[in-house]
Amino acid sequence: MTKIRVGLVGCGFVAELHMHAYRRVYGVDVEVVAVAARGDHVVDFAGRHRIPRSYRSFADLVADRALDVIDICTPPNLHAAMIVAAMRGGKHVICEKPFAGYFGRDGDRQPVGKHVPKALMYERVLEEMEATRKAIADSGRLFMYAEDWVYAPAVTKTAEIVRATKDKILFMKGEESHSGSHAAHAAEWAMTGGGALIRMGCHPLSAILYLKQVEARARGEAISVASVTCDVGNVTAGLKAEERTFIKANPVDVEDWGTLTQTFSDGTKATVFSGDMIMGGVRNLIETYTSGGALFANITPNTHLVSYQTSEEKLASIYITEKVDRKTGWQYVCLEEEWTRGYLQEIQDFMECAATGRQPLSDLALAFETIKVNYAGYWAAAEGRRVSF
Repeated sequence: MTKIRVGLVGCGFVAELHMHAYRRVYGVDVEVVAVAARGDHVVDFAGRHRIPRSYRSFADLVADRALDVIDICTPPNLHAAMIVAAMRGGKHVICEKPFAGYFGRDGDRQPVGKHVPKALMYERVLEEMEATRKAIADSGRLFMYAEDWVYAPAVTKTAEIVRATKDKILFMKGEESHSGSHAAHAAEWAMTGGGALIRMGCHPLSAILYLKQVEARARGEAISVASVTCDVGNVTAGLKAEERTFIKANPVDVEDWGTLTQTFSDGTKATVFSGDMIMGGVRNLIETYTSGGALFANITPNTHLVSYQTSEEKLASIYITEKVDRKTGWQYVCLEEEWTRGYLQEIQDFMECAATGRQPLSDLALAFETIKVNYAGYWAAAEGRRVSF
């Protein structure tokens, strides 16, 4: 059996999720043998997960000849350069979302989110993605886009039903929202390439694009995104300090609220919503309305286990779900969250691809189209008009 040796870049929240998934891969001999990050915490991460080698430099990780795959779990502004460097170093690449973005260039007035025209951002993002796509093609290596929603059981079952029925998808509605990111970099366009709509909305957007292509293949049709409209804003901007007890978002030059509507070439529609002011934990939802029925993919919250408890103290060691501010009262407890949200299935697919050379379910085309549509949305919102392709 071929052994696949993986090197991680970054050791934050997403890297922890990936490590959980690597330990559960079956049918492929997989080992995470190296991790790279700039801070001292990389040593603790390596020790905790029994990873043999830790590096402080990404270049050193790429130079490690023992590695087959590099898994990029870093902030989005580092993705493009790391993808290209890893590919040129002969490695397959897994890259976390979002695939790309506009983070500013020399001469840009600061902060970029308030001063660089979104039409120019769209143009430059497409240029960069084309360059990255060429580097991937030239390398002959696999690119695997870490979009867990494509692998979430509720979405994969939706896809199975769409394939079987061959019904026309008339409208989809997707959402990822919560009470705001704790990460300081989430407030700045130069680090994240946008706000709630790209940081969270990229998940339901990718799932919608994926499901529409499932439909197209099942029906023998060619369907693409024809146009985009969008609206974004900062709905928490007027809050007083004492009103921010439970809302973590405090944007510098990004949106904390956004809604994007796509019109497809067959005349059907889909809407994505994301917000940083939603209480009660993370909302990960896709509704699909077809010519023959309706499918509600409630990834989170769901009703696998509903709890009512009265003591926070007794629940101190219990994980309920991401982004809840308390554990008492009525709660929707997320069981096997890594499975429910698709992380285990995602890494399983990627390791099988690395071992066999086949293309992943979540691929470069999906990564590219997600960013293209998202930035067309930012352009549409900035100019108050429809952007057509």
